[in-house]
Amino acid sequence: MVEAFTIGNGMRITWRRSSRARRMTLRVPRDGGPVVLTLPAHVALSDGAAFAESKSRWLLQAAERRPAPSIVRHGAVLPVGGAMLTLTPAATRTAQDDGDALLLPASRPAGAVVQAFLKHMAMQQLRAACDRHAAALGRPYRAIVLRDTRSRWGSCTSDGRLMFSWRLAMAPPVVLDYVAAHEVAHLRHMDHSPRFWAAVAALMPDYARHRDWLKRHGSDLMAWQFRDPAGD
Repeated sequence: MVEAFTIGNGMRITWRRSSRARRMTLRVPRDGGPVVLTLPAHVALSDGAAFAESKSRWLLQAAERRPAPSIVRHGAVLPVGGAMLTLTPAATRTAQDDGDALLLPASRPAGAVVQAFLKHMAMQQLRAACDRHAAALGRPYRAIVLRDTRSRWGSCTSDGRLMFSWRLAMAPPVVLDYVAAHEVAHLRHMDHSPRFWAAVAALMPDYARHRDWLKRHGSDLMAWQFRDPAGD
């Protein structure tokens, strides 16, 4: 059961505790989901509710800035590897890139087919990129895991496990490659110190412009919904 409460402006706030959190934080998900309040272990829920109430105006403004959700359905134009492809029903058993179109089995829900296609594409590209960057860095990784995360594009654990959002398959390949380089660099530096960014630059000298692309356009990728409320 999700723990939640409502503040004075009518906005629903879900909350969670984190032993690692040092302060209260509010996050407005880019996919249109409820606001998330993170509380340190020692902070009372009443204090968290008061904090959320004090930020009610900012929360409304942040929610209004979110991009409108885009539904993955036949006829939609979806970014795939940075290219805009029209999702087109066709006599095919699997999704196929046909230049300006992504051909999809006509009898199956578009969302599920496209999601599986993007996951497969992301895993192939990320594995190749991580292999290349890890070899250049001289630090092997243990595993790659794909998830549909909302707050980060990738992460690296202290034991060398790399996690990525499969939505990176929608971005240009160089942007996906930057995120791979970023997380692989964490195999050497588990922080964002100058030494870490130097390691990223060694792997990808022009990383800054790809990072900026993700900052500008990442919310658009997050806005895509792969379940059509109205059905395919």
